[in-house]
Amino acid sequence: MTDTLTIARTEEHTVAPRPPRRRRRGARRSWEEPPTAAGEAAKGVTLGGVLLVVLVPLWIVVVTSLSTQGSVNRAGGLVIWPDELTFAAYRVMLEDGTVRTALLVSLGITAVGTLVSMVVSVLCAYGLSRSRSFAHRFLLTLLIVTMFVNGGLIPTFLVVTGLGGYGQWWSLVLPSAVSVFNILILRAFYSSTSADLVEAARIDGAGDWRILWSIVLPTSRAVTAVIALFYGVGYWNSFFNVMLYLPTDSEKWPLQYVLYTYVSRGNGMPGSVNQGFGDALSQTAPLSLQMAVVVLTLVPLLIVYPFVQKHFRTGVLTGAIKG
Repeated sequence: MTDTLTIARTEEHTVAPRPPRRRRRGARRSWEEPPTAAGEAAKGVTLGGVLLVVLVPLWIVVVTSLSTQGSVNRAGGLVIWPDELTFAAYRVMLEDGTVRTALLVSLGITAVGTLVSMVVSVLCAYGLSRSRSFAHRFLLTLLIVTMFVNGGLIPTFLVVTGLGGYGQWWSLVLPSAVSVFNILILRAFYSSTSADLVEAARIDGAGDWRILWSIVLPTSRAVTAVIALFYGVGYWNSFFNVMLYLPTDSEKWPLQYVLYTYVSRGNGMPGSVNQGFGDALSQTAPLSLQMAVVVLTLVPLLIVYPFVQKHFRTGVLTGAIKG
């Protein structure tokens, strides 16, 4: 009884260890030097300069697209300060059937192309990340070689046209469907997946498809979102393949190529594009109409990017460091 009371009193007077204090968000680590006034000022000036470099061109594009013919004439070109704003350029642009069709074509190519590229890249990266997969070292070496050695533009054009891709939709997707760099990023991340988790799933009877769908992909959402963003931006901004495989069929032109054709040729655009913009050029400034098309090409990216931005840093850094 005495021993029990002694133990109870000892436990009562024993001081529990304090939990380690968490570092406040934004607080500096103990080994970091305190910031100096000159350093903080230099950071502010640098960030402000970068912000101006990004926002000023965007501001000029938007303001010019909203300006009248008189404002453009007084400014001698691009408008920096708004004057006599109007939405006439956007109204004419959206009423034109060529721009509407090109917008739908761009959205379709971006959606289908991103889906095809992600399926191929994810499957390839997962197969190469498994050390016991068939000939994975040879295939990995072969893929890396293609990053530095390729057939060139003319052989690629001959292959695509020889397969019947000239004038077809798939010529805008399949020739650029795979990026070895993106596959390597995905492979590096998949290789770092917990081996114990994968082995436990195999013991439970899961196959490679189930492991990929239920374990690998859910634990790699960040890098998957970033790679999908890379592919999507690439398809959305692509117009060079259109010049090679769809140079005359204006009904299949994406928005970027319509913009390129209009900006590079102006009033001399051929076919339906010239007809679509013919009335617009007499009612509003051609430069305002050009900038309106530029703004239209930026809007989808500005809508999608905020949803992916939170994964951007995590996905790229994790995929590059792990493995």
